[in-house]
Amino acid sequence: MRIVQILIDSAVGMSSLPLPADTQLLLVFGSRVLLQQPELFTLLRRSCPDAMIAGCSTAGEICGTEVHDDAIVLTAVHFESTSVRMVIEHVALAADSLHAGAALSRQLLGENLRHILVFSDGLRVNGSELVQGMREPLPAGVNVTGGLAGDGADFRETVVLANAPAVANQIVALGFYSDRLRIGYGSVGGWDAFGPERLITKSEGNVLFELDGESALKLYKTYLGPHAEELPSSGLLFPLALRLPDSGTPVVRTILGVDEAQQSMTFAGDMPNGCYVQLMKANFNRLVDGAIDAAEINRVQLDGHAPELAILISCVGRKLVLQQRVEEETEGVADVLGPQAVLAGFYSYGEIAPHGALTRCELHNQTMTVTTFSEK
Repeated sequence: MRIVQILIDSAVGMSSLPLPADTQLLLVFGSRVLLQQPELFTLLRRSCPDAMIAGCSTAGEICGTEVHDDAIVLTAVHFESTSVRMVIEHVALAADSLHAGAALSRQLLGENLRHILVFSDGLRVNGSELVQGMREPLPAGVNVTGGLAGDGADFRETVVLANAPAVANQIVALGFYSDRLRIGYGSVGGWDAFGPERLITKSEGNVLFELDGESALKLYKTYLGPHAEELPSSGLLFPLALRLPDSGTPVVRTILGVDEAQQSMTFAGDMPNGCYVQLMKANFNRLVDGAIDAAEINRVQLDGHAPELAILISCVGRKLVLQQRVEEETEGVADVLGPQAVLAGFYSYGEIAPHGALTRCELHNQTMTVTTFSEK
C-alpha cells in the first residue's frame, strides 16, 4: 500500500497537485466552503485521472496528528492487492435512510468483500436507520465504519463528494475486496454519566418529546442551567447515553436541533420509546483515554500486522470540549498505532462503527472511531 497525503487551504489558482497519477482511492476531507469551490473537483480529477474520489465536509480535518480548520486533507492510496468499488445513494428525506443503507450494502456484495467505508450527509440522514439498513444485507465478518459529514459548529448544510462535485443529500459507500487486507475498528467515548436514568415516553424516530412523561426539552434545560441559552450548540457538551434493549453497551446521542414550539429535541440517531437515557458530561482525561482505547482495540484485531492507513472520525462535540488539547487524542492514537501508520480523518456529526471486533455496527455520537487497514 502506497499512501501520499497533502494539506491545502485553498483550491483557487492551483493547476495541479503533487499526487501520484496511479492513485486508486483519493479521500477528501475539508471544510464545506472549500469543498463547494467549483474548480476543486476538476483539479482533483486532473491530478488523479483514474482514482475513485470520495469524502465529505467536516467540523475539522485530521492530517497525521494535526487537527485543522478551513482546510482540505487529501489522502491518495494505491493498494497492492485490494480492489475498491464505489456506490452512491441520494436521500430526499430522513425517512429514506433505511432504504438507502440497504441499497448501498446490496450493491457492494461480492466475493472477497472485506469491509465497507461510508460517508453520509450529516443533517438530512437518520444515521441510526442508515446503519441498520446497511447492516442487514451483509454476511458475517463484513462490517461498516464511517461517519456523518460536518459543517463546523454551524449545522447549516453538509456535503459529500463522490466522483463528482460535492453535494448535499448524498451518501457514498466504498467496498474493499481482498483476501490479504486486514481491517481493525473500534469506537470509544470517554464521557461521564450523571443524574438518574430517564425513560423515553414519547418520541418519533430521532425526535424526542418526553422523558418520564415530562417535556424532554424543559428537563434538559434544567440540567444545562446557563448553557441552555446556547442550544443547540451547547448540547454538544452534554450528550445523552442511550441504553438500547438489544445492545449491552450504551450508545451516545447528541442534539442536532431544538423546537421550542413542540418542546422537542432532534438527535443524530433514533431515540426509541421505552428505552432509557442518562445525561453525560465531559471528562478531559477520559476523552483522550477513549481515543487511545479505540486504537488499542484496532491493534488487537490486526493480530500483529502493522497498520498502514488509519481513518479517524471523531465527534465535533469532543473537539469543542478539548479545544487546544484536541490534538492529544490524535497523538494518543498515533502512539498506539506506530509511526508507519498514516492518519487521516475528520470531526463529524456522527460516527459509524462497532464498539469492537465482536459487536455489531452502530451509530455513535461523541466518540473517537478508528478504522485501520493493512495489506502486509
